Amino acid sequence: MKTGMAPKQRIVKYLVFLSFLIVVLESKAACITRRCLANEFIEKNLISAPQSQECLIAVNLTSIQYETLSVNTKEMKFSSCIKINMEWKDPDMTWSDSQYRFKELVLPANKIWTPKLTVDNAIYLDVKPLSDDAVVRNDGTVNYAILIYTIVECGIDLLTYPFARGTCPVALNGWNQSSCELQLLYGSVTFVAADRGEWQTVSVELYESNRNYLQVVNMSSNPFKALVSLVLPSALIMVADLVSFALPLDGGKRSSFKITLVLSFTMFLLILTDYIPDNGPCSPLIRYHFCFCLFVLVLSMLASMVFTKLTTDGSLQPCKRVKQSTPGRFKRYVLLGHNKYTMYFKFTFTSNPKVKAAVLKPSHLTADGDTLAKIVSFVEKLDEKQRKMQKRQNFANYLDKICFWTYLSLDIIYSTCVIAFTRLDVCMVNNLDF
Repeated sequence: MKTGMAPKQRIVKYLVFLSFLIVVLESKAACITRRCLANEFIEKNLISAPQSQECLIAVNLTSIQYETLSVNTKEMKFSSCIKINMEWKDPDMTWSDSQYRFKELVLPANKIWTPKLTVDNAIYLDVKPLSDDAVVRNDGTVNYAILIYTIVECGIDLLTYPFARGTCPVALNGWNQSSCELQLLYGSVTFVAADRGEWQTVSVELYESNRNYLQVVNMSSNPFKALVSLVLPSALIMVADLVSFALPLDGGKRSSFKITLVLSFTMFLLILTDYIPDNGPCSPLIRYHFCFCLFVLVLSMLASMVFTKLTTDGSLQPCKRVKQSTPGRFKRYVLLGHNKYTMYFKFTFTSNPKVKAAVLKPSHLTADGDTLAKIVSFVEKLDEKQRKMQKRQNFANYLDKICFWTYLSLDIIYSTCVIAFTRLDVCMVNNLDF
């Protein structure tokens, strides 16, 4: 009996061992897929940063793509989007080629550690993953991509606005403690060349010092909109004021036209008060241009008023009493005869009753010496008055010509000075002081 039971026990033991071996082999053979390996990494709960002996984590930013979304010209705030592809090594996420036939797998990004990047000079920051997953290679290299939406405030030299150019840094950085830090290694830097309103990104370069910066270089303004809405209207108003010197001084037409120009330009400035940017010591030169234009317009208006009064009254006294001129001017011919001589006088009588009584008599007058002397004296007074009026007009026209040429010379000198001043680099802005 004993000898017969032994082989049976051995067979049972062999069967148990074989079943156990099959179970083990099946369990090992089952975990050969990417999902199985990914679940193993997820179960490890690798959400803490890789710990090296130097406590230094090197993150390679393989590609950076910058795009300007919008620009607030009044407050000089730049809104941008930065797409970053990065990679780093985690020694706890490796596997051998002999054990698995694949070299890459996909893991949920929220189940593993990912670098947290920030922008040092941002006034607003929002970091979003480009995808919910990260790609892991068999050597422990993790590939991940994020989108950074940020708003930075920059001081750009606006002295020559709307022909402004400047730089605006976007300081990318990770955490940096006393002995442990996140070391950023930069790769390629590109940008999306798109016009955002009146600003456009010309180029993006990398600037490295004690801290790493992604510096937006050569932000330039598109001058077309500002030229059409700011410079062109003011230039046309100045040209209209210059051409208005062709209007006559008498009648008040020129003064009325210049008053209209001053009021129109004042309303134009009130509308543009909130539009023109202000940047402290580098405030746009166009602000002073508008002040100069308004000053010249007002000065031209006052000069026209003075010349008009000088032409009309012959005096600049504000309270001078003006003689009442009687209406009803008319022309008459008076025939005067004296002996064999006959004289014809053509002159203007007023509706003054005394003058009528003294002069308006029958056309055929006798050669009376007193009457003739009165008429001659009256005509001479009219001629003298006409000469004085013509003299005043000539003097006012002479002053008006001097004012015109002075005005034209001042405009030419001013334009030359502005062009020369814009060529100088007199305003420097330090945007790295943060």
